[in-house]
Amino acid sequence: MIPMSDLQAQYKSIRREVEQAVIEVLASGQYVLGREVEAFEEEFAAFCGSKHGIAVNSGTSALHLALLAADIGPGDEVITTPLTFVATASAIVSVGAIPVFVDIDPLTLTLDPVKVEAAITERTRAILPVHLYGQMADMDPLRLLAHRFGLVIVEDACQAHGAEYFGRRAGSIGMAGCFSFYPGKNLGACGEGGFVTTNSDAAAERIRRLRDWGQLERYHHVEKGFNYRMDAIQGAILRIKLRYLEGWTETRRALGQYYGQQLAGVPGIDLPLEAEGRRHVYHVFAIRLPERDALASRLGKAGIQTGLHYPVPVHLQHAYADLGYRRGDFPEAEAAATEVLSLPIYPELSFAKAREVADCVADRARVHA
Repeated sequence: MIPMSDLQAQYKSIRREVEQAVIEVLASGQYVLGREVEAFEEEFAAFCGSKHGIAVNSGTSALHLALLAADIGPGDEVITTPLTFVATASAIVSVGAIPVFVDIDPLTLTLDPVKVEAAITERTRAILPVHLYGQMADMDPLRLLAHRFGLVIVEDACQAHGAEYFGRRAGSIGMAGCFSFYPGKNLGACGEGGFVTTNSDAAAERIRRLRDWGQLERYHHVEKGFNYRMDAIQGAILRIKLRYLEGWTETRRALGQYYGQQLAGVPGIDLPLEAEGRRHVYHVFAIRLPERDALASRLGKAGIQTGLHYPVPVHLQHAYADLGYRRGDFPEAEAAATEVLSLPIYPELSFAKAREVADCVADRARVHA
């Protein structure tokens, strides 16, 4: 079996460093926040090119706190994409705001700036682009719209650690950037974890307060907050992994290019596009084809695991039926949801195995072309 990802292989490659870091945390007796988390905050913020970094317990918490720091609240509208993990919309709802979906660019599968302006109303307060699959959304047009209409941009960068847009890192362009360190991410914890980047002193101060019960100092709560703190063990592990992230990213990019070369010209398959000026970090390698489910089944029988990211867009999820959207409202996102298939890609995947995957995809695609 060739898996979608292999966390055990990654662990084995850095086992001694990780285990030593964990032992040191256990010996310290400091298990929540603390020195390791503070050091990771400085290092990952610098990696992203941001002034401040605040570590939290999940990517969803990061989104929640970023929206609160932007003063998004009940009745406000936040424009985002329906082709994303449900946490994007959930964070908007959690602050009492209303997700307003806009269709995607069919080439990049990210929020289409051309369609955003038509969705802006007097209640719109923010734009929340999702850097999907490892590629950043088209940020310059979105920034112009935000400036023109007085809106805040919060980046959902949960799949885009180290991705770039004309030389700027994910998480450094909007008022805040939000990251997930779920184990399968390009930078993954051994458990849950999240992060907010921002260049705003005021936003950073408030997010730090909100993640720890709204405390200005111990037992002095100036606003209602949350228990969104990062565990010290996760901070220590992420510090180790961050040292390897650039190398892992370059391997992902090389594998992505290799897949592209091997699958170029295969009938019926559209390959992921790395848009001009962007650095795609290939959180997933998502191809498109009309017979997606049939190909996934054939690859599974051949011992190749694939993934679906995401087969049901958020506006068609039962949990969000109350928003009033219907099938056909966002045709590009709906089409992508039925056609996108993620192939195995991770730094420990050998090029021989990648060749095996590509050959299998090409053979089975051509048979049914």
